[in-house]
Amino acid sequence: MLTQTTIRHDSIHPALKSARSVAPTSARVVIAGTEPLAETMRLMGAVMSHSRNSEIFGQSESADYLYKVMGGCVRTYKTLNDGRRQISGFYLPGEVFGLGYDDEHTVSAEAIADSKVLVITRSAVNALAGHDPAIARELFTVVARELRRAQDRVLLLIKSAQERVAGFLLEMADRMSANDAVELPMSRQDIADYLGLTIETVSRTLTALECSAVIELLTSRQIVLRNRAALSRMVG
Repeated sequence: MLTQTTIRHDSIHPALKSARSVAPTSARVVIAGTEPLAETMRLMGAVMSHSRNSEIFGQSESADYLYKVMGGCVRTYKTLNDGRRQISGFYLPGEVFGLGYDDEHTVSAEAIADSKVLVITRSAVNALAGHDPAIARELFTVVARELRRAQDRVLLLIKSAQERVAGFLLEMADRMSANDAVELPMSRQDIADYLGLTIETVSRTLTALECSAVIELLTSRQIVLRNRAALSRMVG
């Protein structure tokens, strides 16, 4: 079920019903804490559960809401004219998605695993950002991070399969864990659709990296980075 459809029901969270009319004085109450955007979303948003592979929003739907992953993992993607899927991003717990300048979503979003997503109206966040510099700065930081990841991915897609997979592993390790053990929530098909490779190429490349003692494959999704320096050199 689409998030937009769910939120329109009468059971909508009371905070979301009144979010569009937030007054400047409310902003000072809502944003208490060191991370004002996160606090705003926590206090004014509604947490919604999504089962594995369920749609959160669809391509071309109205972009009325901002989302934050509270648990699980989310992928965004486009369906190409020939039916192929092109994954544009993965979002992990604590990360915000659904940002954009258009009135409609240019991608679709799905839960990769059973997930909990915090939802708040974009109009409420924009209104608060207009009155509070701290929220505005944090929004700018989130947008800048999204742009940087998109630019890094564009650069990665012109590289070899080994460079793409190595870069992906480093990115996920940096975003998911403080150590070298990574448990990927996405499948190898997801990785292939994100990197513009076939699933066979992803599997062969991971096996080759393990044979080179650069990584260790504990399971199909549990990976230990044995030599970060070597992976970094591969990426260039």
